Amino acid sequence: MPATTKLTSSSTPPLFQQVCVIGLGLIGASLAQAIKDNGLAKRIVAVDRHKPSLEEAIQHGLLDAGSAVFSEVVSGSDLIVIAVPVQTVQAVFIDIKSAMDNGLFASDCIITDVCSTKVNIIEAAKSVFETLPVGFVPAHPIAGAENSGYHARRAALFVNHSVIICELPTSSQLAIAKLSQLWESVGATVMPMAAERHDAILAHTSHLPHLLAFNLVEQLASHDDNLDMFRYAAGGFRDFSRIAASDPKMWHDIFFANQSAIVGALDEYSVYLTNIRQLIINKDSTALMGLLGRAQAARRHFGHMLASTPYTDTSAMSASYNITPSNTVSGTITIPGDKSISHRSIMLGSLATGVTKVTGFLEGEDALATLQAFRDMGVNIEGPDNGNLTIHGMGMNGLKPSKTPLYMGNSGTSVRLLAGILAAQSFDSVLTGDTSLNKRPMERVAAPLREMGAVIQSTGQQGTAPLSITGRGSIGKPLQGAEYDMPVASAQIKSCLLLAGLWAEGTTTVIQPEISRDHTERMLAAFGYPVTVDGNRISVEGGGQLTGGDIAVPADISSAAFFMVAAAISQGSELTLKQVGINPTRTGIIDILKLMNADISLSNETHVGGEPVADITIRSSNLKGIDIPESLVPLAIDEFPVLFIAASCAQGRTVLTGAKELRVKESDRIAVMAEGLQTLGINCTVTEDGLIIEGKGIVSQSGDTDVNEVNNSQPVFGGGHIVSHHDHRIAMSFAVASLRASKQITIEGVETVNTSFPGFADLANQIGMSIDVVSA
Repeated sequence: MPATTKLTSSSTPPLFQQVCVIGLGLIGASLAQAIKDNGLAKRIVAVDRHKPSLEEAIQHGLLDAGSAVFSEVVSGSDLIVIAVPVQTVQAVFIDIKSAMDNGLFASDCIITDVCSTKVNIIEAAKSVFETLPVGFVPAHPIAGAENSGYHARRAALFVNHSVIICELPTSSQLAIAKLSQLWESVGATVMPMAAERHDAILAHTSHLPHLLAFNLVEQLASHDDNLDMFRYAAGGFRDFSRIAASDPKMWHDIFFANQSAIVGALDEYSVYLTNIRQLIINKDSTALMGLLGRAQAARRHFGHMLASTPYTDTSAMSASYNITPSNTVSGTITIPGDKSISHRSIMLGSLATGVTKVTGFLEGEDALATLQAFRDMGVNIEGPDNGNLTIHGMGMNGLKPSKTPLYMGNSGTSVRLLAGILAAQSFDSVLTGDTSLNKRPMERVAAPLREMGAVIQSTGQQGTAPLSITGRGSIGKPLQGAEYDMPVASAQIKSCLLLAGLWAEGTTTVIQPEISRDHTERMLAAFGYPVTVDGNRISVEGGGQLTGGDIAVPADISSAAFFMVAAAISQGSELTLKQVGINPTRTGIIDILKLMNADISLSNETHVGGEPVADITIRSSNLKGIDIPESLVPLAIDEFPVLFIAASCAQGRTVLTGAKELRVKESDRIAVMAEGLQTLGINCTVTEDGLIIEGKGIVSQSGDTDVNEVNNSQPVFGGGHIVSHHDHRIAMSFAVASLRASKQITIEGVETVNTSFPGFADLANQIGMSIDVVSA
């Protein structure tokens, strides 16, 4: 047996006086070992017909006693665990009742099982006991291994696995609580579930796959050329058929015990099998690609959703950057596609009539969350393949209800814009995300949607996700157009309401206090949906249609911002960024850097998919501190973390006000950036709605700034350890700071960089930086 680590303290009083395990197979022996190793019982006894297993278990000190006869060892037990094949459980219940009637243990003794079917176990108990014992609590640990028997036991078998407990009306709350405590003490996660629901779910997720694996191996073994078939079977066959090596007797019993649910699962599987057979016969490429793509994405998606992890590079969770200072960058590079436009291309393409082809799609985890949500609602989407997508639009009323909550990962844009779309659908829906997203405010979209007649419930006193949205089918009338005067300029709130307005009766008008990014308005127009813009008033009429077409996603200016600042603050640098989106509602970063004296020029200006683009060239600059005009704040709201790095390298003070929005991003970006800047030796002051930064740029002897003699060779930052709070823009901003640092900078929690800029470190190293990505 391998060494195990106890999960409870040896000083903790044992949970049970004596545990009796009936059946020393893999599950029973592993549970006995876990109970022993964690000091959860004073005594452990077992019943098993295999005498060598009992003798060895006693010799190893695992058991205090063992017998093939239940009545010989059960006396004084306060927990009985039944770990035998399902077809023999009724006989075990007869032995238990006889021992109970003879007073060998107390009537409130906890009696449980580990069988993978539950309804038949409960029925067997009812047939034996006149009244079900109060200690009877059926359970099922979702754990196993390829090998079986006593020698395959592992005390850690249940760690990080689920245990389903089927609470019965007759079960005492004390018995349920103690059994739950036992399983949690051996490392499992306890989940309550009704017996019927348990059997239906296990029929699909466990019993059906095992049945198919046995059947496939039998099919291949029955061929005349079976030797060649098995000789040339690839890894896929071996992986899929591995579970056919399980105990045939056990599965024989399970298939009969859960007959009704398994037959139902088989019938459903037969329908899907017939469908895919016909697609292959018809050579229906579009439908087959849709089915395969949805299946592939769903397999990835559920893994991420259950673990609340990102969509890309799961091996790099809790990754860090170790950055060696460098002082110059140069070259010509292409930045990944715009995240905001990528989101909207999926949304509007799915709602359009016809096919939409997208190029330049950003394959970061935020945009992938939006893509998966629409797949979950029945949209056939091919790709992504090197930034290419083909979306087969469902039309304005074609979305279907998702069978599960729509999981948005860490994407605030996804959940807020989708709230507007889903508030107008006929079906109910739930929007949720990872731990970070579920802490961010959602009432800012929920409240104005309610003014349009939406029924939407946020969570907790702070009004966060998950959001529960009641469909219009339950309400009986559509949304109503409304006029909403936004308290702050926010493209997410504006877009949410405009998208809801596509289905609303009448006109929906959003009035913004300042200009915010207008990608939604532009893309609606590109899909043929009229949008009226009158100054800061943007309106749509409900009841229109969207028509699919081609969407080219330009390079993301928010991602380009990191390299713009990198070139401006470093020595002798010249960097060109190809075909970056320069939408006038997004160019605040350029305007602010120019006010700070940055050397920036645009060339090759053109339009792509209704969006203006240009090559941007940036050279080393003597930056100066400024008071940032509040009118530019909404136009650069995502870029301020890296602008704070630029301000630290500028001559003099930079003052930002009117930026409360920064406090409700993936992190409180004002507080987190200030903390990091101070770690690296920058003097800064946090205000309610902004930040004051004392720049450490070099001033000439005369006190004048000489823009013709740029000297960015002197370090501005020290070195140190930065905590990014898993905010991608914080991590990338402090990576840029390394260009003016005197010592190594380590940035913790950089795995979320993939939310907006997959490949950032590789691209940065390509132009002269020195970033080493370290995975935990």
